[in-house]
Amino acid sequence: MGGMRDIRDCVQCGKAFTPRREHARFCSPGCRVAWNRDHVSSPSPGDGALDWAMAAMADTTKRLLCASGWDPPSGFAVITEAVWWVTMVDATLLRYRPDAYGHALANQDPASRKVTEDTFAGLRFVRNRVGYEADPTEFIQNRLSRSTAPADRVAAWKWKPVAKPDLSSLTARGQEWEMSRYDAYQARLAAHPVGDTFAQAAAFLQSASVAASPN
Repeated sequence: MGGMRDIRDCVQCGKAFTPRREHARFCSPGCRVAWNRDHVSSPSPGDGALDWAMAAMADTTKRLLCASGWDPPSGFAVITEAVWWVTMVDATLLRYRPDAYGHALANQDPASRKVTEDTFAGLRFVRNRVGYEADPTEFIQNRLSRSTAPADRVAAWKWKPVAKPDLSSLTARGQEWEMSRYDAYQARLAAHPVGDTFAQAAAFLQSASVAASPN
């Protein structure tokens, strides 16, 4: 996994700036308002990608939540696929419809908003690790306990607590962001059923995508 840049260009004015948030795209509120004014009245270039990703996410999470009697490789595969599509939809909404995404978060009470933000941060941590530096078995426990038989429903499988990652290859800001993802994973995903994670994430993204749809 490559390091993150400390400097990026504002998508509105092109000015280089140091982001204070992981997904920041604008150097100032004024540039964010100007970009939204120019783009919100016409179809976004991300609308097609969003529709496609939403359909794939809905199909994958539905299969995961309904799956039973699957062998570990099949279960791990559908969980990994769900991680990819959920984080893809999340990133697409943040990129092309940041105001709608922000409104969906603002409509939640503070405690629920914290849960939502930590859930997505934790899923980003999994996405960044699985397939590059980790195997799905390092993150997923498919047994109700270490001494019992595998859980029948994939949705009942649980996220495992994991050790702190080696972030020495990242910039200082990149290390800070990845550690925040790790902390969110440990707090919100570890020891919880994967089905609960994906049901909550998909429900939020569905509501945010409805708010993002042009009238």
